[in-house]
Amino acid sequence: MNFYDKLDQAMASFSQHKGGFLTVKDAQSRVNTMTISWGFAGVMWGVPHFITLVRPVRYTWELLKTADSFTVSFPFEGMDEALRICSVESGRDIDKSKVVTFQDAKSVASPVVAGCDFYYECKINYVDAMHGDKVPEAYQKHYPEKDWHDFIFGEIVEIY
Repeated sequence: MNFYDKLDQAMASFSQHKGGFLTVKDAQSRVNTMTISWGFAGVMWGVPHFITLVRPVRYTWELLKTADSFTVSFPFEGMDEALRICSVESGRDIDKSKVVTFQDAKSVASPVVAGCDFYYECKINYVDAMHGDKVPEAYQKHYPEKDWHDFIFGEIVEIY
């Protein structure tokens, strides 16, 4: 599949407040998924990338620290309850495999969420912290606790 195929639908998932599943498997083989409502897809360093944002207080970030990959699974229709649960419940408290079904990805260690319509498999190649003092005033409301996101850059190695 071409990088641009279904890109508009994937990005529309964010703008329509539906989201997708960010899934990671860490070095200890722990797996978690969370709902994401923000993300960026584009070309960087000459190759397609997906950039996700995760707050360091999240369980998913704990796994990302030792992972080499992540996946993004987009359900264009349905899965609303699973998306809701994965947005409000922590993997520290519940087993997300009881909410969604994980299946092996094609090229990376992190699995995908079965039953979705579109997938990015990403190899992590850069991480950086958001600098709160540079966040525009209009968006400060998203950070009442000053718990800034980190940016995780993933080179997209599979699209389907």
